[in-house]
Amino acid sequence: MSTEELENELSRPSEADVEFLRQLEGDILILGAGGKMGPSLARLCRRAADSAGAARRIVGVSRRLVAAPGIDWLCCDLLDRAQVERLPDCPNVLYLAGRKFGSSDSPELTWAMNTVAPANVAERFLRSRMVVFSTGNVYALRPVAAGGARETDAPAPVGEYAQSCLGRERVFEYFAKSHGLRCLFFRLNYAVDLRYGVLVDIARKVHAGEPVDLTVPAFNAIWQRDANSYALRALGHCGTPPRILNITGLETVAVRAAAEFFAARFQRTCRFHGDPGPVALLSDASAAAALMGPPGVDAARLMDMVAEWVLGGGESLHKPTHFEVADGKF
Repeated sequence: MSTEELENELSRPSEADVEFLRQLEGDILILGAGGKMGPSLARLCRRAADSAGAARRIVGVSRRLVAAPGIDWLCCDLLDRAQVERLPDCPNVLYLAGRKFGSSDSPELTWAMNTVAPANVAERFLRSRMVVFSTGNVYALRPVAAGGARETDAPAPVGEYAQSCLGRERVFEYFAKSHGLRCLFFRLNYAVDLRYGVLVDIARKVHAGEPVDLTVPAFNAIWQRDANSYALRALGHCGTPPRILNITGLETVAVRAAAEFFAARFQRTCRFHGDPGPVALLSDASAAAALMGPPGVDAARLMDMVAEWVLGGGESLHKPTHFEVADGKF
């Protein structure tokens, strides 16, 4: 698969996506659209709208402009309230903005991006429905045998990044309860697009002959195209108070098993570092699957795709997930 083919696949709408846009009214505004998921999500929305025959704008907003056919791109710093005020009205908002990597080095910026920017946006788009990207990191780490956290579990974030992500949710929750903002918290972990993701991190370590850390012994992962599809269709499930959905794969994948799979495919020796830790970041995504259908790509197929990409010399974004971090210091 070439990079062009990968981009095409990540933005390929499903029949469910197209049918959803036949029913949804209005344009779609994507805030934080210049990040890892934003460009492919914007293209998926564009393609789904075109297939649905609905005349609508897909507007991408980020600090930098990204060329994408059929998508209107606006430059905006969401920390600047005046700039946010100038954004166009839109009934459907996908909020992808946030900060994770390097958050331990500049905690004040992490808190600003994850709480101040949401306040600016929530106040500006009180009449919109909004899917707010969040993370499974707001839950406590769990013993693997206990299964994944459910939406009804109380948050127990570890570290300032995770705490600030809960802060983001609380800001939107305040505007939902006080002003009627309709939203949904999209708790995602971990999206994989072949150029990055937890499976990519493990595969590339094995391919390079580097040891794989077992501190966090298991994880969940989801093909990014499936996550994009869920994000679009989640616009139909926003509410007041906010709805919560865990978004990830339905299988729990052991780090050791994944590394051994890649070692066999690459014909490499598999090396490990440390002993398996007692807990992992795990989420139960059965509620999202029941509401919108299961992911189209399961863990076994996703691992095959990652192996093929690495063996074929596919590019990397060099953005590690830090899946092995157990103390919340990203």
